Amino acid sequence: MGIETPFIIIIVFFSVVCHEIAHGYVALKLGDPTAYKMGRLTFNPVPHIDLVGTILLPAFFLISNSPIMLAWAKPVPVNPGFFRNPKTGMMWVAIAGPATNFAIAIVLTLFLHLASGILPSILVHSLAMGALMNIVLMVFNLLPIPPLDGSRIVARFLKGQALYNYRKLERFGIFIVFGLLYLGVISTILYPALNFAVRHLDLYQYLRL
Repeated sequence: MGIETPFIIIIVFFSVVCHEIAHGYVALKLGDPTAYKMGRLTFNPVPHIDLVGTILLPAFFLISNSPIMLAWAKPVPVNPGFFRNPKTGMMWVAIAGPATNFAIAIVLTLFLHLASGILPSILVHSLAMGALMNIVLMVFNLLPIPPLDGSRIVARFLKGQALYNYRKLERFGIFIVFGLLYLGVISTILYPALNFAVRHLDLYQYLRL
């Protein structure tokens, strides 16, 4: 990624923290104070650091010179027992994270369109990459692989044995994710989303600086 890599890492880390805060905030609004009481609704990065998702996985992408970067923060604790409808509540909590990444991508893009002329090229390129990385985080988290957010959305519409069997996949989720990364399946899903974002957010002019 070049000399702008530190800036991109900062943007990605801030984005995954916002992602988790969004989960906790929506849970709080739906009646679950667990994350709030545990001090997880904070922009202080320390409580959000996850060994695999915040350190090892981004390091892997950097070492491998990958054009994309995946990361996650330590999941905020959510107790669906506080929700009036636990499955529906968990669905909205899950949606909040990817929606936040989408919002960050839009804000970064709007800022670029307004201020790119007065910013140094390294910062312009970093912000454009940060917007794309947020699209990556949104799409990645919407994959229906437990415990990713997409699985909480799918679970809302499953019942009985199908729901039970689907939730049992969660113990293997991290292995499924790394397996799909190794096989290139996740990249195959992410690249069309990135191309779509570059075109429709008009980011190409900033990425070629």
